[in-house]
Amino acid sequence: MDSVDLDVLKTSSKWLREGHGAYLATVVRTWGSAPRPIGAMTVIRDDGMVTGSVSGGCVEDDLVDKVKSGGVAVTTPELVVYGVTREQAERFGLPCGGTLELVVERLGPGSGIEDLIGAIGHHQVVTRRLDMASGRVDIKPGRGVDGLEFDGTVMTTVHGPRWRLLLIGAGQLSRFVAQFAQALDYQVIICDPREEYAEGWDVPGAMLTRAMPDDVVRDIGMDAHTAVVAATHDPKLDDMALLEALRSPAFYVGAIGSRLNNHKRRQRLSTHFDMTEAELDRLHGPVGLKLGGKTPAEIALSILAEMTAVRYGMQLSKADKGTVITAAVDPFACSAAA
Repeated sequence: MDSVDLDVLKTSSKWLREGHGAYLATVVRTWGSAPRPIGAMTVIRDDGMVTGSVSGGCVEDDLVDKVKSGGVAVTTPELVVYGVTREQAERFGLPCGGTLELVVERLGPGSGIEDLIGAIGHHQVVTRRLDMASGRVDIKPGRGVDGLEFDGTVMTTVHGPRWRLLLIGAGQLSRFVAQFAQALDYQVIICDPREEYAEGWDVPGAMLTRAMPDDVVRDIGMDAHTAVVAATHDPKLDDMALLEALRSPAFYVGAIGSRLNNHKRRQRLSTHFDMTEAELDRLHGPVGLKLGGKTPAEIALSILAEMTAVRYGMQLSKADKGTVITAAVDPFACSAAA
């Protein structure tokens, strides 16, 4: 779940506790170009305040009018359609012929919003089932990643925790990786027990820990919404993290280095730690897509590009993969490359 939609849930809960009426709108279908994906949410308070987004703003304005006039989801959830005609498409900023369908529901004690927030906070995946005829909500443990199904009578949404990136090493490359990851709405955690690196870390919003990498991987509760990138060039640190991460549910595990260094890394993990071939095959190394870039920023871009492809289930060929990263990327790491 991205931070925008998580903020929608938290704001909904706050408004309900304060005694306000709150209406949750969820995108269930789109045709043509759409500013927000299926599953995106916005919440409208009974006095017209809005959090979240399902369009460029025009749809939200119309929803506010409907809520304030008592013209939507009065007793049970309602399907609201925008952009069927050319006039509507132009009015609501949708492409000609485009359509946006929303399920709007009035929230209350039985809507399960607090349960969703609690589960997400504990890095759990849950499924929320909304019956359109009765408004009844059922919340159960879920599987997989965020998603939505709607058959006209039942809306089923899958909610998971925020996507996270654990970076091992606070060097120059990690600064760019952290910044790009934050732009993609990842929660970023930096692990580096080395004093000379940790003291110079200054990327706002990225949490820094000085604990040992293997302890951090175990302690943060790895899940299918978490990626790990080892970027120190120091086997004593990178291997510790990889040993734990490759045996976890993390959706992506990568390590920087040349092809030779990554071959040596696989041999170490196999020989000294009895890692299986299947576990080692999960390692993305050399890390990133082959974009041809050489600068730290370009290499960081290639890493986030590969993470994104893996996150969305894209099949990558060997020709696509393998940004070869040498110690020259990080001037402090030359003596540590192995």
